[in-house]
Amino acid sequence: QVFPSQDPLDRADFNAVEYINALFPTEQSLANIDEVVNKIRLKIRRLDDNIRTVVRGQTNVGQDGRQALEEAQKAIQQLFGKIKDIKDKAEKSEQMVKEITRDIKQLDHAKRHLTTSITTLNHLHMLAGGVDSLEAMTRRRQYGEVANLLQGVVNVLEHFNKYMGIPQIRQLSERVKAAQNELGQQILADFEEAFPSQGTKRTGGPSNVLRDACLVANVLDPRIKQEIIKKFIKQHLSEYLVLFQENQDVAWLDKIDRRYAWIKRQLVDYEEKYGRMFPAEWCMTERIAVDFCHITRAELSKIMRTRAKEIEVKLLLFAIQRTTNFEGLLAKRFSGCTLADGTGKKPEVPPPSTNPFLEDETGAETDEIVMEKSDTDKPKKPKVPDNPFHGIVSKCFEPHLYVYIESQDKNLGELIDRFVADFKAQGPPKPNVDEGGAVLPSCADLFVYYKKCMVQCSQLSTGEPMIALTTIFQKYLREYAWKILSGNLPKTTSSSGGLTITSLLKEKEGSEVAKFTFEELCLICSILSTAEYCLATTQQLEEKLKEKVDTSLMERINLTGEMDTFSIVISNSIQLLVQDLDAACDPALTAMSKMQWQNVEHVGDQSPYVTSVILHIKQNVPIIRDNLASTRKYFTQFCIKFANSFIPKFINHLFKCKPISMVGAEQLLLDTHSLKMVLLDLPSIGSQVVRKAPASYTKIVVKGMTRAEMILKVVMAPHEPPVVFVDNYIKLLADCSTDTFQKILDMKGLKRSEQSSMLDLFRLRLPAPPPGGDGSGSLSLSAPTPEQESSRIRKLEKLIKKRL
Repeated sequence: QVFPSQDPLDRADFNAVEYINALFPTEQSLANIDEVVNKIRLKIRRLDDNIRTVVRGQTNVGQDGRQALEEAQKAIQQLFGKIKDIKDKAEKSEQMVKEITRDIKQLDHAKRHLTTSITTLNHLHMLAGGVDSLEAMTRRRQYGEVANLLQGVVNVLEHFNKYMGIPQIRQLSERVKAAQNELGQQILADFEEAFPSQGTKRTGGPSNVLRDACLVANVLDPRIKQEIIKKFIKQHLSEYLVLFQENQDVAWLDKIDRRYAWIKRQLVDYEEKYGRMFPAEWCMTERIAVDFCHITRAELSKIMRTRAKEIEVKLLLFAIQRTTNFEGLLAKRFSGCTLADGTGKKPEVPPPSTNPFLEDETGAETDEIVMEKSDTDKPKKPKVPDNPFHGIVSKCFEPHLYVYIESQDKNLGELIDRFVADFKAQGPPKPNVDEGGAVLPSCADLFVYYKKCMVQCSQLSTGEPMIALTTIFQKYLREYAWKILSGNLPKTTSSSGGLTITSLLKEKEGSEVAKFTFEELCLICSILSTAEYCLATTQQLEEKLKEKVDTSLMERINLTGEMDTFSIVISNSIQLLVQDLDAACDPALTAMSKMQWQNVEHVGDQSPYVTSVILHIKQNVPIIRDNLASTRKYFTQFCIKFANSFIPKFINHLFKCKPISMVGAEQLLLDTHSLKMVLLDLPSIGSQVVRKAPASYTKIVVKGMTRAEMILKVVMAPHEPPVVFVDNYIKLLADCSTDTFQKILDMKGLKRSEQSSMLDLFRLRLPAPPPGGDGSGSLSLSAPTPEQESSRIRKLEKLIKKRL
């Protein structure tokens, strides 16, 4: 199809019969057949005419195309000829322009050379005159005029750098350098005369000559300026070194305030006498203060090394506090612009300010620490721009901070001992069912003290002392976990030798185990809640310590071991709760295994041992749930661990019930179903608010108790014929263990001879060994089920539904 068309004759799937039927749908329409035929003939004639016209029109196309191509080739040749003519004319024009402008170009070069020569001669004249004037003014000490002239001479001399091969120019350059050297020596001598290194300062104050000399020094070699600054500051601080010598009383830390008072007076005195003598960009006041800080740091370091045994914690903290206050004062007064070119080490980056431990630094220190994760996500903002002087003096105290660390070690040891004594004197916290398990108040006190220590130490140092303090924190976190938490967990009568996983899981069959009292259950939950709080807080404490310490030391902070310790306390607490409830249910399970199940004559209500188990669950679980309301996940863990402990034990006792009659098995199946319902409802048992049990817990209960039900259904099934019984066992239990099958046979009370043949048949009927195969399922599905067994199971299920 070349062109779009709606004509049905142009369609690809044209059907002549359908087309004719469309033209003549009825017999009556055949009356118009002549008219339709005429129309079609007319249409055919028109198409023939069109085709004829198109064919005739195409006969001359080839000839016309060849003619058009020849004309195009001729036009291209003509165009090429015109372009060549234009190029020749352009070359001729260029040559003509060069001849016309040759003389003008020569004149331009001459003009440029003449201008350069005149400018250079002017510069030479200025340089020669300037050097003569400079030498004369230097001799007359006219520093005010020299400052401007010298800068001009130096600038002019830069233009002659490429002419240094000319002897006269080189001679002028050497005269300028000689004048600069002479000026430098002369200015230094003037300052030495005005401010002698030995003796007292002149009382006359600064002169205008020295002020102008400073302006000249700005133009001279920077070493001259540095020498002037160094000599002036050294002379200005010479009195400080005498007054605060190591052997003077005022040099010790208890009188450190006098050092800072002295420099404040000196700075005020300098501003009054010499403030206008030095240029403002020299920042002389700040330089004096910075040099004072470096000297003070060195002097304090020396005297503290000598008298290290006399340093006490209070004295050290007093000195550090006064020093950091002085550094803060310097930060308010100065910008710190001279620190980069000073001899002192650049102050280290103080800790970031995004720590919730610092949030109430100016307020009450007794508030409980709340470390929220959102705080850790905030960008860290270093304090360097706020205080560039941080550590410029106080860094000297860092080697002696071991005194502070030892003091904190001693204080924390006393704090832990006080916690132990308070717990013995006051006893466990009173249970508060409304708010969940009560967290021991001592843990909040411990972390508040940790907060104070960390804030204080971060202000003193963010280096090695912070690592040492972290080690102390780790030590007492462990001590708190063992002395306060683990040490106060109630002891069970069956495990007198400490809380180990082995002793907690040890099963005491056939013996009564003393149950925990209501207060003891609440205490265990309280210790669990406290350990959970300590675990979360320790994790965030680690993050805050890493924020505060220097970046290079960050990797050395690791509180994982302490977090593991609290996790062990939590695990032990949950295991104690599980063990208590599990042990309380043991007598009932023992009673179940000792019943004469072959003598049961009819199926009745649930057995007394089931009622006993449910009673113990209803006594313990609500107490534990209410006390662990704030830590719901650990209550779920308790439920899961209890289910994992109780259900296998129940199945083991189920195997001890032998022999069992058909009615006895029905009664046991009813009891098992009752226990299954109670266990499924365990998380919300006795609660007014019914909450759906976690899926992970429900899965464990359903899987375990369904296995118990399947065991009883196998026991209820007749053992004749043996093949059907064995296949039914494989289908219901999918257990390939011969031990389990042997126990089932014992429960049915079969004789040894019958059991032997059954076991042989069982081994033959086991599915093929390849892993992952479902041969057992397909094999067991093909086994027939007797009508008698099916009817009894359906009857029993109806009875259970009716009972529930």
